[in-house]
Amino acid sequence: MGRTGHGLARIEWLEGLLEGTIDPAGRPQRVERSDGFEHWLGRGALGYLTLAAICDGLLADPPSRSRLVVAEACFPTGVLGAWARRLAAAGLVAVVTATSPRRLPHPEGGPPLTGTNPIAIAIPSSDGHPVVADVSMGTVTHGDVLTGAARPDELVPFGGPQAHKAFALAVGLELLVGALAGPEHGALVLAAQPEHDPVPELRALADGLRLPGDGSRD
Repeated sequence: MGRTGHGLARIEWLEGLLEGTIDPAGRPQRVERSDGFEHWLGRGALGYLTLAAICDGLLADPPSRSRLVVAEACFPTGVLGAWARRLAAAGLVAVVTATSPRRLPHPEGGPPLTGTNPIAIAIPSSDGHPVVADVSMGTVTHGDVLTGAARPDELVPFGGPQAHKAFALAVGLELLVGALAGPEHGALVLAAQPEHDPVPELRALADGLRLPGDGSRD
């Protein structure tokens, strides 16, 4: 997906997780399902596997209108835009967010209070190229820190003098996921059938300018 911090650089970090909360034999499990709601447990599996199973289920049996999926104990989740893009490529509007270890401090300083808490929004298009917006609330990513591209003290809410806006989003997402998925790191996936097709009009207005996610086209 063009993010070096989500590739081989994470192997050593993942090995550390395997010594603690991650079980190589773990398999995610769906414990509740209706047309509008699903609840999954990670059961020790990597978050990648949990989100893959969730996407498989949504694509095999898409919602008639919309479905919220809550994934408890789902970490790490990788590039959220990849999961959102997969759903949008199949014609679903998708929103994916997830929490992570507390890494972002308050803009005024102090200890880390929230995760970087990215959110990805993907909108399908009749032209075959969905728009995929995928934003983390940090000035840099944890992957940048792992690869040495950034220092740990650079991982603060983005925005400079306006960093309180990114911090507010990080706090909102932290509490939203926590309220639905519990105290462990979790994820939320919202998938819905589109009622309209707004992407082609936006592309025409952009007149060749790059839109979010265009650099990741196959």
